[in-house]
Amino acid sequence: MESRHVKYHELIAQCRSFAPMPLAVVHPCDKSSLQGAVEAAQQGLIVPTLVGPRERIVSVASEYGLSIADYPIVDTPFSEASAAAAVQLVREGKAEALMKGSLHTDELMAEVVRRDSGLRTGRRISHCFVMDVPGHAEPLIVTDAAINIAPTLEAKVDILQNAIDLAHALRFPEVRVAILSAMETVNPKVPSTIEAAALCKMMDRGQVTGALVDGPLALDNAIDAEAARIKHIESPVAGRANVLMVPDLEAGNMLAKSLSFLAGADAAGIVLGARVPIILTSRADSLITRLASCAVAVLVALARREAAKIVG
Repeated sequence: MESRHVKYHELIAQCRSFAPMPLAVVHPCDKSSLQGAVEAAQQGLIVPTLVGPRERIVSVASEYGLSIADYPIVDTPFSEASAAAAVQLVREGKAEALMKGSLHTDELMAEVVRRDSGLRTGRRISHCFVMDVPGHAEPLIVTDAAINIAPTLEAKVDILQNAIDLAHALRFPEVRVAILSAMETVNPKVPSTIEAAALCKMMDRGQVTGALVDGPLALDNAIDAEAARIKHIESPVAGRANVLMVPDLEAGNMLAKSLSFLAGADAAGIVLGARVPIILTSRADSLITRLASCAVAVLVALARREAAKIVG
């Protein structure tokens, strides 16, 4: 077990105590996506249904020695049809999560957000990275670095609540959200600082719930206690944030990739706000990252089942 992956290994081990989750793998027509699904099934995390062109899936499995005989295949002619069929499996109650295979994210998400036949809820859809950063004691959630390009304040309310709900699903003992900007003071010339302050006040008024939230905070004083002390920031979040909410997709993308390529972090990803969690894999993802993404989806689905029992 590599020490740099210890948080992911702990996450995966935790999920093995639960029943494997039925999941639709959308268009797994390359080695990485098919292998990730097969390995997650062998680890006891998921029960996959493979949705895509049968001949291509069987050919990939044969080429790379992957055993898929135990997994049903829903035969579809092309990637858009794979996305539509996978979404239908969810609507029929046959899958509790989706995993992106070798199709474009836009193709999958177009079916997810389709008004008549998709998986919309009242919540805005957003993306979270659950990052395993070497040398950092806790996992870090970073949102939103993949879906919402320039979110409005209204959209940020949902992005924030989605991230908080994810942290609870992952069983964080305490959820501490830093709303990031380039500075820790409110500056009318920097709109993200105004929105950060507004989100904090909305938290005070109960419009967002379930966490300690502070902002604006710069990245250094959000995660480094000494930086927060030097700036004289008195806050239960500053210096110890475990959820980082970025002002826009560009900032989030740069932050996540900086952590990955400069700090050696791994980034398991999940899309929230739809009826079920959606795993957006990248061809560059390692196998351990794909497994961790599945584990995150398992915990999110479990939290939703528990919440539905309480409501029921």
